[in-house]
Amino acid sequence: MAQTVLFVMTGSDHWTLKDGTRHPTGFWAEEAVVPLEAFVDAGYQVTVATPGGVRPPVDEGSLSARSAGSEEAAAHYREVIDNAPEFQKPIALADAKVSDYDAVFFPGGHGPMEDLATDADAAAVLTAAIGGDVLLGIVCHGPAALLSASDANGQSAFAGRTVTAFTNAEEEQAGLADQAPWLLQDRLTEAGLKVIAGDPWAPHVETDGALYTGQNPASSAPLARAMVERLEQGR
Repeated sequence: MAQTVLFVMTGSDHWTLKDGTRHPTGFWAEEAVVPLEAFVDAGYQVTVATPGGVRPPVDEGSLSARSAGSEEAAAHYREVIDNAPEFQKPIALADAKVSDYDAVFFPGGHGPMEDLATDADAAAVLTAAIGGDVLLGIVCHGPAALLSASDANGQSAFAGRTVTAFTNAEEEQAGLADQAPWLLQDRLTEAGLKVIAGDPWAPHVETDGALYTGQNPASSAPLARAMVERLEQGR
């Protein structure tokens, strides 16, 4: 039987900045397409889930040649996002049953900062995954979703866990730190997680048991490879 992976993706096409304006966003193309292809190429079935079952919106900025690395990469990401069946008809996140999957993956982009960071269904998926020792991978701004998950005492369900995520330095260099209502590295640290920051924009993956995290878009490929290797060990 093929192994199965649940992709939990943002349903938000904007990020509300601290002045109340809406910054257009969504998921970051590389962080969804590259892992999707890694899992599919390994023979795994991928199901996408979003809040309300809406089609996940891509951050158009991630489809520029500069962001994607080349015109060819940008065109490829666009083609996959427009045509891959996994992205076309997501299930509602509320209907996702973690026990049906071998792994759960959260792509990033600023979208998760808007919805998944406070989403009760995302929290349920995360706590079920980590409680059931289901392999959990999260990249870039995706770890914002970890902020949604609390234990019975109101503390972060992931307090004490070692992770990486999009850093303050990267947010500053990207030009949005001054406008952000909060910074992901700061908020995760305040929640009691140990955030390990690598060099800005360089691939960086952290593992803590069944929790795998990647720092930035460049970490998408090595994170997906590490997860496939872990899943293959369990076959």
